[in-house]
Parts: sequence; structure tokens; C-alpha cells
Amino acid sequence: MSQPTSTETPALTPQFCFNQRALQDFLRLSRSTIDDSITQNLNALVTPSQRGWDPSSTAARQTGSPSQKAIDPSACQGFKDNVLFPSWQTRSDVLNYCAGVATSPDPDDPDLILRETESARDRERVVNERLDPYSARFFPREARTESLANLIRNQRTVEEIIRSRTWALVTEKCAEPSSSWEDALNTWRKDHSR
Repeated sequence: MSQPTSTETPALTPQFCFNQRALQDFLRLSRSTIDDSITQNLNALVTPSQRGWDPSSTAARQTGSPSQKAIDPSACQGFKDNVLFPSWQTRSDVLNYCAGVATSPDPDDPDLILRETESARDRERVVNERLDPYSARFFPREARTESLANLIRNQRTVEEIIRSRTWALVTEKCAEPSSSWEDALNTWRKDHSR
């Protein structure tokens, strides 16, 4: 079973957020260790030899899948409390922090002067669309905060999809009462905020 480690959580700095490759790699790695392998993680909770071997079990054909065995509720709860929800919370913390960075002013933007120069040049340009219909095209450079905000928006959408899929499997395998993953995560946050 996957265990979150303290090395998974990156140091939350604006530089980390603006390094979009590092941010995406962290999110991808976190998702792959927990959510993408959720079936394997849940199957690892099944203890097949709880009752020992029964010689009469070979007398009849077993049609049930071994993955259909009930998972011990305490093992499921332990997985959710110690692995799944902490992983989700870490990713939420990173996305929230980087969203804050994306909406803050960026005094260290390396492309600020270049964008201002391009903008000034664009304002001075005379456009005659009869002579050149494409001369009015101008694609200003996107500030890195805008680019980060778009990335965070996309990653939050991905999180929604992945968490819904993961939670559907958890509720199925753990015989969890039907609740949304948001409600379950919020309940876990309340219980573990003390």
C-alpha cells in the first residue's frame, strides 16, 4: 500500500509555483501513487487468509472474484485517514498556495519589460487592413501569473475528475455509505484539524 512521505510535499514558494514543470510533476506523481493505482491499493487491504485454508473449498467451483471479498472496515478507514485524504489535502494545499501566487502581483516577472515594450510598440503601429488583412494581429505575451492561473484552473478540474473516480471505487470496495468525496474530505479535515 502506498504511504505518503514527508518528501512528497514540496517547499511552497513562488518559485516552485512558477516552475510549472515541477508543479505538474508533483501533482502527476502524487496522483499516480494514490489515485491512479487505487484498485491495487484497495486490493492490498484484503487479507485473503483470515480464516485459514478450508479443504472443502476445493469441492465446489468458486465463481466469485477474489477482489469481491469484503475489505475490513478498519483497514479501509485507516487507508482513507492515513493515505488517501492526506494525499488529497497536500495537493489541495499546493493548488491553493499556487492560486494565491497567481493572483498576487509579481514584481520579479522576468518578461515584464519585454511585454511593456511590445505593448507600447503595438499602440504606435498603424494598421491598414486593406493592404494587409493580417496586420492587425497582435498576440501579447501572457504574464506568468496568468499562465499559472490557467494551469491551476486546469489542474483543479483534473483533481475533481480524479477524486470522483477514486471515491467511486473507495465507496464500492469499502462498502462506504454514499456520500460525496467533498463531504468525506471535509469530515476528515474537521476530525484531523485538532
